Amino acid sequence: MKKIHLAFLSGLLLCNLPASAQKKTALPPEFRIKQSETEAHMRFLAADELLGRRTGEQGNLIAARYIAEQFRKLGVIPVPGNTSPGTSGYYQNVPFEKMGSNGSGEIIADAEKLKSGEDWILMNGDATDITAPLVYASYGLENIEKGWDDYKGLDVKGKIVLVQSGTPDVQTPSEIIASSAEKRRLAAEKGALAVIELFNAPMPWNMVNRYFAGERISLAESATTTKSIPHAWVNGKEAKITRALRGVQTVTFKTTGRKSQIVNSYNVAGYIPGSDPVLKSEYVLLTAHYDHVGVGKQGGQPFTPEDSIFNGARDNAFGTVAVLTAAEALAKNPPKRSVLIVALTAEEVGLLGSRYYAAHPLLPLNKCILNLNSDGAGYNDTTIVSVMGLNRTGVKTEIETASKAFGLGVFADPSPEQGLFDRSDNVNFAKEGIPAPTFTPGFKEFNGDIMKNYHQVSDNPETVDFGYLLKFCQAYAYTVRLIADRKTAPQWIAGDKYEAAAKKLYGK
Repeated sequence: MKKIHLAFLSGLLLCNLPASAQKKTALPPEFRIKQSETEAHMRFLAADELLGRRTGEQGNLIAARYIAEQFRKLGVIPVPGNTSPGTSGYYQNVPFEKMGSNGSGEIIADAEKLKSGEDWILMNGDATDITAPLVYASYGLENIEKGWDDYKGLDVKGKIVLVQSGTPDVQTPSEIIASSAEKRRLAAEKGALAVIELFNAPMPWNMVNRYFAGERISLAESATTTKSIPHAWVNGKEAKITRALRGVQTVTFKTTGRKSQIVNSYNVAGYIPGSDPVLKSEYVLLTAHYDHVGVGKQGGQPFTPEDSIFNGARDNAFGTVAVLTAAEALAKNPPKRSVLIVALTAEEVGLLGSRYYAAHPLLPLNKCILNLNSDGAGYNDTTIVSVMGLNRTGVKTEIETASKAFGLGVFADPSPEQGLFDRSDNVNFAKEGIPAPTFTPGFKEFNGDIMKNYHQVSDNPETVDFGYLLKFCQAYAYTVRLIADRKTAPQWIAGDKYEAAAKKLYGK
């Protein structure tokens, strides 16, 4: 059936061309990708030997090396001007601070004694035992553009700062994580001894405790480990805790601290110059994260001695295979605009690889017309692809055309209550103003079928539908080609929450 389908599609395309051009025209290379190729990528990236590809560990480094060598083999070149060490310029070094498990300790606010590991988690900092005045500083942020000046009129030198979680605009878990380091940096800069943050994100405290109290990774604030002031996340949903902290003038903060070390991981970046002498100065950015959650207790979900490896086939070897497929097809026959492909690390620990890249881009962001991200929790419908931001980012026609070419429908924004657009790497590019949809394996809602494998040891290559993987990757690659060949750059729909950032980025 596949051969008949492709031949029929080819005939339709050729019928619309002049007779003189029909002999010279053929379907682009993505139509000739073989299932054996996409399957081989999947079987390697999600193999047991890579031990769940956890950021900063050996399996993650092996995956990075594999992607870089595939780029080299396929003729995808290093990004011009990238001087980062490793594999002839394919790597962008991303330094992380790796911390041990939450230590013991207590925070005492008058009669309330808050226990570490129950009522609060030490997010950062060395051992300490201090008693000092407590000063409330709202969200603990400064941003002139947004009118935030939470330290105005406050003297916090030699004191402990109490702040709310997140920002005045956003209370999502990813934004709380992203803003947390900035709160700590500002407090330390102003002479504070410690930070207590009232955690109020819309997620259960027991989940927060389980996820963040164990070994964790964050972007390093410098290339070497430096002493950091203690920073605690306190269960702000517990009314008596909030009342106690808002009602006292002095607090005692005791902790054994968290050991930390600097580790490196890498974003892997390759470049395909465009074929049009004018449009090649612009580019389409392709992204997919290649990390996963590791082995055993690192995974945070049940495992057995027989199977303790969280292989991450669907999340996100699937998306990584898609960008490798696009790399192969587009390198053989480049589109008009250039293509930048970045396999991202550290998505699973807070979208950190993409956040680092957005702050340290290898090419100017204002020359990027679109980010097409590929990520997913899984799939249960092999007749469709699902797209976060389909109707917001100006490329609905290209996505639908490319998907239809491989017999796939398109479903827009499944499970809107989950806020999925803002939960993958694309959001860090959207914040900069770049239209950034996410191209996801097919599903319509987060249900039992999806959760059965999401972040589970069962998410391994043996359970993947390889025929669907091929069609998904081909549709992704063809979508990129159609977007890169557009006459005009796509734009956010009028009124989108990222439209203002786009006007600032592109100057229009």
